[in-house]
Amino acid sequence: MDALQAKQDQLFSDLRAMGSVIVAYSGGADSAYLAWAAKQTLDQAALAVTADSASLAESHRRDAGEFAKAHGIRHEYIATREFENPDYVKNDRDRCFYCKDELFTRLDELARARGIAHVIYGVNVDDLGDYRPGQRAAKLHQVKAPLVEAGLAKAEIRELSRRAGLETWDRPASACLSSRIPYGTPVTIQNVKTVDRGEDALRALGFRQFRVRFHGEVVRIEIAPEELGRALSLEMARKFTAIFKALGFHYVTLDLEGYRQGSLNAVLS
Repeated sequence: MDALQAKQDQLFSDLRAMGSVIVAYSGGADSAYLAWAAKQTLDQAALAVTADSASLAESHRRDAGEFAKAHGIRHEYIATREFENPDYVKNDRDRCFYCKDELFTRLDELARARGIAHVIYGVNVDDLGDYRPGQRAAKLHQVKAPLVEAGLAKAEIRELSRRAGLETWDRPASACLSSRIPYGTPVTIQNVKTVDRGEDALRALGFRQFRVRFHGEVVRIEIAPEELGRALSLEMARKFTAIFKALGFHYVTLDLEGYRQGSLNAVLS
């Protein structure tokens, strides 16, 4: 048995000990692996729940449902109302706290109604060093983090997912659409839907890892460094311009640093 298998065995043991769980499930690599692990250990006593929110990209919502169906995971969507909270909409540095507080409040209610013992989520050890107010909400609601308890990092989760034959093993990292809006710019359903349409268009062009950053009249496109060369052509510039001007932006820009996770957090340092 290798060290990685030992970590998965620890995760499975911890999940079995919980008896029954709701998995906060976005469909990304981490939460998908956690939902799969919960299914392996608890079967029908595990329920994956996805927030039905405007901040979840439509493609991610669809992928979450398809993955759960393919792997026999009990799965439901639950409505969240963070866009009705002025503290969320104003989009200060604690926006993620208000989002996760809303989600975990709804999951707590569901757990009580169904007699489910624990709510869990897919944070991993690599997430602990970044600025993530959502982790504060998780502690407030006593949401458990089994991947952290098992000592699993992102690369290890991807490798275990690959070994298990999970199609999410190499899924690009993502976050909610509201994370594309700079702090201080109000988050609205309209601007996150604009971002979603823009990112769908980039995906259709064949790009894999990217972000559409919303700066009012200006869109700032981040493309992964390994894909940036293809973006730096006059032909692609014309395509970007046509796509994003049709979405209402007056100015279309390509970030020459490329995609990097949490780039909008730079203003917090």
